[in-house]
Amino acid sequence: MSNKHYGPALIDDQTIRTAHTHFAWTRVIAYALIGVRLWAIAIGWLTAWQGWQGTLAQIAWFFTKAALLSFGGAYAVLPYVYQGAVEHYHWLTATQMIDGLALGETTPGPLIMIVTFVGFVAGWTHQILGGNNAALSGIIAACVATFFTFLPSFIFILVGAPIVEATRHNIKLTAPLSAITAAVVGVILNLAVFFAWHVFWPQGWNGNFDWLGALMAMVIFVGLWRFKWGTIPVVLGSALFGLLLTLIRTV
Repeated sequence: MSNKHYGPALIDDQTIRTAHTHFAWTRVIAYALIGVRLWAIAIGWLTAWQGWQGTLAQIAWFFTKAALLSFGGAYAVLPYVYQGAVEHYHWLTATQMIDGLALGETTPGPLIMIVTFVGFVAGWTHQILGGNNAALSGIIAACVATFFTFLPSFIFILVGAPIVEATRHNIKLTAPLSAITAAVVGVILNLAVFFAWHVFWPQGWNGNFDWLGALMAMVIFVGLWRFKWGTIPVVLGSALFGLLLTLIRTV
């Protein structure tokens, strides 16, 4: 084990808090008002453009609600996104959602960026700008989904960071958060079941079981758990295997 010392951290538990990190009602109200105003202007403009029942307004409203429910990160909120985008609004199919999740897992950045993919497919399939502008429709819808997903998050950060910092060692608040963490684990387990269902039964419960997919999942699980395979080689190897299998089946 290396004993190399890299010097003191710029920010650690012993760092003296500066003035702007302390809680202040004036700062909370100012940030909240700015954030709410940005949200209201954007969703108001979308509603005026295409109506409240228009695709863009509904994307904005749906992903605002998704952002407000995103305790625990992407794995906790994605089941809600799936239920809304696939089952309620029919913006994309379950297979497309699985493809988006796979794409999100293989690219840098947070998995929550799948909302951009969902927004793009929604704009593309609903052709919000007409049939000759499918790509532009998808890009606009993707931007709307991204904006309304991250705007509440930034408001929470700017408003809540001083509160979190002040209550970090307060057991009265950390104990309930532990319970929330346990609930989030259950939600993540639900997402794992969702993955397994749509991968092993691509056509639903009445369809054929994908034995090759199940075998591949078992091999990868053993490799990751027992032999400590690297994530990137597993992802690349799985992609190449899937591509080869698709080519064989189409020949």
